[in-house]
Amino acid sequence: MNQRIVSIINYLTADRKISLDQLSQYYHVSKRTLRNDINSINLLLIENGLYPISFDRERVIRQSDFGQLIQLIPGQDLYSYKLSREERSFLAASILVSSSDYITLSMIAEYLYVSRATIIKDLDLIKQILAAADLELISYPNKGLWVQGKESLKRKFILGLIQKEQIFLPKDEKGNARFSLQAGNVVTIRKIVTEQEKLHGSHLTEESYQLITDYIRVMIQRNKQGEYMERLGHGPIGKRYRMAQDILKYISQYCNITSTEDEIFFLGKMLEEVRYLKQKEFTDRNTIKIQLLTRKLIENVSEELDINLSDDYDFYENLSNHLHSMFHNKTSYLPHNNTFRDIVQNNRDVLAAVKKHVRLFLPYIKREIEEIELAYITIHICAAIERKKNKDVAFHVVLACNGGIGTSQLLLARLKKHFNFKVVDIVSSHEAVLITPEQADLIISTVPLKECQTEHIVISPLLNDEDYIRVGSKIDTIRNSRHLPIRKEKKEITVNGIIKTVKPVIHKYLSEAGKPCMEEIKLCLENYLGEKDTGDVFSPYLHHLLTADFVALDVECSDWREAVKRSAEMLLKKGYIEERYIDAMIRNIKENGPYVVISEGFAFPHEGLEMGTLKLGMSLIRLKTPIPFGDDEFDPVEFVCCLSAVDQKSHLKAFFHLVNMLQNKEFKKALREAVDAEAVAGIIERYEYMMEI
Repeated sequence: MNQRIVSIINYLTADRKISLDQLSQYYHVSKRTLRNDINSINLLLIENGLYPISFDRERVIRQSDFGQLIQLIPGQDLYSYKLSREERSFLAASILVSSSDYITLSMIAEYLYVSRATIIKDLDLIKQILAAADLELISYPNKGLWVQGKESLKRKFILGLIQKEQIFLPKDEKGNARFSLQAGNVVTIRKIVTEQEKLHGSHLTEESYQLITDYIRVMIQRNKQGEYMERLGHGPIGKRYRMAQDILKYISQYCNITSTEDEIFFLGKMLEEVRYLKQKEFTDRNTIKIQLLTRKLIENVSEELDINLSDDYDFYENLSNHLHSMFHNKTSYLPHNNTFRDIVQNNRDVLAAVKKHVRLFLPYIKREIEEIELAYITIHICAAIERKKNKDVAFHVVLACNGGIGTSQLLLARLKKHFNFKVVDIVSSHEAVLITPEQADLIISTVPLKECQTEHIVISPLLNDEDYIRVGSKIDTIRNSRHLPIRKEKKEITVNGIIKTVKPVIHKYLSEAGKPCMEEIKLCLENYLGEKDTGDVFSPYLHHLLTADFVALDVECSDWREAVKRSAEMLLKKGYIEERYIDAMIRNIKENGPYVVISEGFAFPHEGLEMGTLKLGMSLIRLKTPIPFGDDEFDPVEFVCCLSAVDQKSHLKAFFHLVNMLQNKEFKKALREAVDAEAVAGIIERYEYMMEI
């Protein structure tokens, strides 16, 4: 039994829904490898008279007795794993190859928790392993061992070990790896690769995607050690060179490394050798329409329930993604869930508001909305309400997690994002039962807790909407049964938080000159606090799209058709859209009515993703004379903002900010009084930063 199998058993012990794909992403291994691991777990289950794990459309199904398995694993197996001679030799070879300095036998022995004599016995096998990769192990007197060979061969060797999963990195007593083969934020790297897949129209297979992201992390680690790709003798630029160049441009920016031409050339060669999907990426011409309708649904439900949910971006993004299913399916594919049913029964007012206002989707989906679909929409809204309601209550919480430090930190980040918790400690489950009510108001655990004297709740490490609601309900119960102090905890100091706070002030007094100043402040803060502000890599803000070059004032138009056409002219001239996109927008309004009028005097024309859009962009015109679009509530229209979207998400933050800013009468007044395009761009940037504080 290896370390990963033990970790998987721990991870699956808590009652949660998980798919093979989610496990694959969590452990950074292929689904085939995970199936093999689960087969090993099933053998152990069957040997002990327990039901094996099964699969339902890739969903991992555990029976009620699965939790007994954790009691059957010897305690030492939970925290240690004895390496075989072959595993130890591969690991020693990886230590030598990944080092940027000389390595002694004693250092290797210390890394692997074995004696120096053991490493000496392994030395011949280590040399054979390296020789098979065209690398040579050389011993230097009074210095140590050094692996001689090309940088490209060293990286291929490391990558091969990672891909074949022949090594398990040793951990210290805190669960941290004792040395690193890879570096860089996995989420950021995946975002960058995925975005460039879309932009270059080249979509990697699952195995190729894993290979490329693994290699990039190896490259980042080597670059941080000062090791760069050797001179490769460039020939003609390959067909994947541009894709590699664009990937490494953003990797350099967000992972703080310097990319060379040789690095680009080598990655380009790798991209030429891997496999790609033949099918075209799915796109949906209704995407923007769904997002507009989702926004309207949120506004209507907020008014009905007298709680403003319009400022919850995560809620808006998740709900709009979920509502795509009603457009794509003739009938619901959603599974029934008893917990969901109980939540809906306890929130009949929310369900009633959903039933009342979801009707605005009916003209577009052309079928009745099923009860289970209404329930899922209700769950999304209830989760948003709980997040909003509990932001002001600083409960003292203990987090109990048996999945290792990585799982606990991931769960902690997700909890802190949506609840104003003061996490006073992170403990194992056997320690959690010793926590008293005086030490914490609530214990949040990923595994069942027996004989625990403090209020507690079991949730999934993935922290889904069902968990949000259950945590919120638990808080309500505690609040109603005990007199808890209202604690206003100090906010955590982060680079991102400071930047958001000071940016509007810098911009107010320095305007455009404040940008280089802001970048320098950001760099100083990152160095001082020892963290990087990665942000949301590919979600541009509104002011990034609506610069002065994409704004025109006092445009004369005779009717709404001409207004739509004029609003798109800047995008057309700059190569963001094709001519047919303008015709498609006009046809869309003729067929579906003036739903593009999203606020008083403000229209937002658009069309589907395959109707002639080339690049993400927006352009805004202010009409000299307002004209009607046929909307009884918001006519006449004074501003027309044209959107060119290329996928479902990259424009979402900008659109979310725009709609929220349009609710501010002062913002519209400022746009109306602006004297030129530069002034409009400055107003948009200023109000957007003010909204972010």
